[in-house]
Amino acid sequence: MSASLHVSVVRPKLLTALSYGAMMSLAIGLNLLPVFLTTLSARFGGEAGLSNEQLGRLGASGFAGLVIGILITGPLADRRGAKLFAVGGNVVMAASLVGLAWCPTYGGMCALLFWLGLGAGMLDMVLSPVVAALNPERRTRALNWLHSFYCVGAVVTIGLGTLVLGAGGGWRAACLLLVALPAGLAVAMAALKFPALSADGKRTRMRVLAREVWFVAAMAAIFLGGATEAGLAQWLPAYAEKSLGYPVWMGGMALLVFSVAMALGRMAVGAAGGRMSPFAMMAWGCGATVVLFVAGSFFPMRAVALGACVLAGFTGSCLWPTLLAVTADRYPNGGASMFGALAALGNAGGIFMPWLVGWVADLLDLHWGLVVAAAAPALMLPLVLWMRRTNGVNAAG
Repeated sequence: MSASLHVSVVRPKLLTALSYGAMMSLAIGLNLLPVFLTTLSARFGGEAGLSNEQLGRLGASGFAGLVIGILITGPLADRRGAKLFAVGGNVVMAASLVGLAWCPTYGGMCALLFWLGLGAGMLDMVLSPVVAALNPERRTRALNWLHSFYCVGAVVTIGLGTLVLGAGGGWRAACLLLVALPAGLAVAMAALKFPALSADGKRTRMRVLAREVWFVAAMAAIFLGGATEAGLAQWLPAYAEKSLGYPVWMGGMALLVFSVAMALGRMAVGAAGGRMSPFAMMAWGCGATVVLFVAGSFFPMRAVALGACVLAGFTGSCLWPTLLAVTADRYPNGGASMFGALAALGNAGGIFMPWLVGWVADLLDLHWGLVVAAAAPALMLPLVLWMRRTNGVNAAG
């Protein structure tokens, strides 16, 4: 069989599996740096180390690349197809990791972290619509599995980085070990044909979607879903250490277990298939997460409080990917631009809520700051119930 015949037919199962692997690759771009902040501070800052602002600039560089990657990829993927950006995102990440392993200057680190984030943003934008297009009859299942592999990738990245440090290795060794994943995925994906990102290749324009009340509600809901995840995840180590009195290592372990709980939650939804309404799953997830946020913030036994925080990773895990799935089901012609708009709002929620938690914590304390994050799933619940009630009515596309 010729090579041209190999790429003339879409292979849904193989490409879906490679997309799951690419979601792990994406996780490298967002989870590698925090493990090595102390190491990089000493490497580039001399005896005094880098300032907190300089360390923050490293993280901000990666996040800036992520946002720009998402914003530019959505419209271009609708015009050029998903393959260019799925393969290109992995190539950019692999090249950035190699560059980071040998980078001699702080300025170079900022630039390369930007490119690492850009590659991650390209993947973040394109993987969900690709998997949705490959699995039109089971989008909720497939997208929850897809996003569970982000959590798996986060655990692998953090775990590998910690092991490298424990074995006496450093930033360079970790980068070179991790480069194999995006490089291998780029080669494997280059040999495959990708599906069109909208049904029959006919895309519903964003200006049409923006006039749909249901779609506006979905945008608000995913903003709250992103806020639910990040509001707790960003503050969990500090909360465990400063408010619950656990040692520093325990805060890091809590975040690791939180990521595992999120992965297991998304896998459980994926395994459940169509046995439960996706709207019902989101509603139960919202309600349970509110209860766990309150328990985690104020329960008098610190072990129970920390356990509630970790378990909230499980109950809140389905909100983002399931919301993507039900929106894609309602608007199958939305294309990559629709997924880009949803991802942008979800990430905006992930930026806003950690800031709000910190602001309230400065006014009162971190217990009250953390319980404010419960407002996100509480507000998402009535939106999800309304969306369930009106789903299928006057849908565009």
